[in-house]
Amino acid sequence: MNIALIAHDAKKKLMQNFCIAYRGILSKHDLYATGTTGRLIEEVTNLTVHKQLAGHLGGEQQIGAQIENNEIDLVIFLRDALSPQGHEPDINHVVKLCDMHNIPLATNLATAELLIKSLARGDMEWREMYK
Repeated sequence: MNIALIAHDAKKKLMQNFCIAYRGILSKHDLYATGTTGRLIEEVTNLTVHKQLAGHLGGEQQIGAQIENNEIDLVIFLRDALSPQGHEPDINHVVKLCDMHNIPLATNLATAELLIKSLARGDMEWREMYK
């Protein structure tokens, strides 16, 4: 499965800790991330991450294009809902694309853990039908 990992600045440490905790599961899949988030994940987990541009430089748009092309199966997007983001339209577009293309999306740690555990159980195999 292809998993997209995105985290706003205030959530990057949380994303690192999430990836450390679930490294065993994540290592069995192809990981894609916005630039800075991907680099930070690689530093602490030694996982291979396909890095796009930084989110504010178009990385979220690149992830969005992958979603539109059916190249992403699951998105974990740890958002900072309390701080306004200058690239809010790109953020909202990723969420909208996940809804349009039926891509499971987590925007907080609780949902991210539910999705990653269901991935480990094989509950996401239905995504293979879409490919």
